[in-house]
Amino acid sequence: MDKIDTIIKAIPLDNYRIEILTESGVSGIFDVKPYLGGSAFKELYDESYFRTVRPAHGGIEWPHEQDFCADTIIWDIQNQRRAHHRP
Repeated sequence: MDKIDTIIKAIPLDNYRIEILTESGVSGIFDVKPYLGGSAFKELYDESYFRTVRPAHGGIEWPHEQDFCADTIIWDIQNQRRAHHRP
């Protein structure tokens, strides 16, 4: 069985993006904007609160328990790359 990758670095950037590094070496920018529509993530619109993100439980989370799992983040980063490398 494959080991699940975990987020080891999460650095908040401008425009609701987060620089990510995983234990296996996957790195990239996770864009949170597409996920902000739900009421659970409303608090993330506050830029100072958004910047409190940290790696936790394999993914990332904020103090009031908003979170993203590593699978979602890695999928998003890898699919962003594919979209940018299309001919």
